[in-house]
Amino acid sequence: MEFSQTLPAALTAGPAQYTEATKNGDAVISSDFETFLKMLTAQMENQDPLNPIESSDYAVQLATFSGVEQQVRTNDLLDGLGAKLGLMGLSDIAGWVGMEARVAAPVLFDQTPITLVPQPATGADQTRLVVKNAAGEVVENTVVPVTTDPIQWAGVGQNGTPLPRGVYSFELISSGDGRHLSTDPVQAYSKITETQNADGKLWLILESGQKIQADTVSAIRES
Repeated sequence: MEFSQTLPAALTAGPAQYTEATKNGDAVISSDFETFLKMLTAQMENQDPLNPIESSDYAVQLATFSGVEQQVRTNDLLDGLGAKLGLMGLSDIAGWVGMEARVAAPVLFDQTPITLVPQPATGADQTRLVVKNAAGEVVENTVVPVTTDPIQWAGVGQNGTPLPRGVYSFELISSGDGRHLSTDPVQAYSKITETQNADGKLWLILESGQKIQADTVSAIRES
């Protein structure tokens, strides 16, 4: 699988980048410190003899530079830790492959009922489920109970015939007192086929081919 091929590269990329960043950071800090000393020396040489700079002012300047230096080193360390924690997270969610994630994303329908979890708007007294195919065409528009309980979508079109295998998306239109309240994506359970670590984020590849961030998943269950 692609997961097993890309993981070693990810494991080596983080520490290498961190080492390079640390080296560059040390060079910058060393260069800045030399410049700081030169400026401080020039300041001392050119100060007004009748109004010399207080020694406490020099101490404040030195303390300020030291604080900046420490912050730079801290930022480099946090960058390195962030990369490592990201890899740890990838290892943790690797066990999600083969399970089903509840997400608001298009889902692959393979003639097996799909579990939907609607979230009606506050004050809604009527809700309609709108189902679209991969081309964006509405294949079903029907009234459903106003509830947050899971419902099973059997994949039957408006004419009562079974819909073909494919990727479908779901929306819930909420109305109250005859007024439109909101149109929201409906969360559905979809099988996870792969996990990835890219751009410093954890990603899941769903059976439908959709790529979503791991932190958008609201629930996980056995397939």
